[in-house]
Amino acid sequence: MNDFIQACIDANEEIAKALENGTEGILFEKTDIGAGGDVSSRLDLFAEAVFIKHLGSFGRIESEESGAIGEGDSQIIIDPIDGSSNALSLFPYYGTSVARVNAEGILDAAVVCNLANGDIFFKVPGEVLQRGKLFGTGFQTPQISPKSEIGLFEKAYAYPAMVALMGADGVKFRAPGAIALSLAYAHTVSFVLFMGTFRIYDFAAGLALCESLEVVVEQDYVIVSKDKSMVEKLETMIEKLKQLEEERDGIQ
Repeated sequence: MNDFIQACIDANEEIAKALENGTEGILFEKTDIGAGGDVSSRLDLFAEAVFIKHLGSFGRIESEESGAIGEGDSQIIIDPIDGSSNALSLFPYYGTSVARVNAEGILDAAVVCNLANGDIFFKVPGEVLQRGKLFGTGFQTPQISPKSEIGLFEKAYAYPAMVALMGADGVKFRAPGAIALSLAYAHTVSFVLFMGTFRIYDFAAGLALCESLEVVVEQDYVIVSKDKSMVEKLETMIEKLKQLEEERDGIQ
């Protein structure tokens, strides 16, 4: 276990303990708009402060909440709370994501944690993806489901026409609302689909965990799957959706 990965684990365990000990509602209060464009909660800012404490010595931190923090040759990209709306609603699908880019511009470490159930994933170059539990003692290669029946469609609420196309084709999915976590679970589900404009905070760590999978990153969508035919099916649907939109705009 290298020092950076251990520091990420330590930070996540500190955040998890704080959530378990109760906050009397303080952490759920809203504050100001963060660097990523969303309104931050005190939980976001608390988690950010914990990561700064544990990771500040490893390089310059780029946070969704406060932007650039500190100095250093390495860039550490963090989303202090991935799925903030879920956390504030006490829906058990929220966590954190951390990615480190070294001085040569190479992403050399990625960690994603599900604070709701303690799952934690990490990846470093030259080693397979590892999965363990917070406060646990061991890690192992994540189990892959050979017959996944559902995919994960992040931001599905904004694309009802795409939902309709998927439904007509019998493609089942869930929309849990935390993209880094969904990418961390990409090995077990049928696919992960995100549509819309995406930010580096949301994807840097998650995509690094998907190194062995089929990955398509375009300007307005991201698809990850262990099945190339599923990627092709979703891309065909997206193209059809664009054609329908163009035809509709032409009529108007």
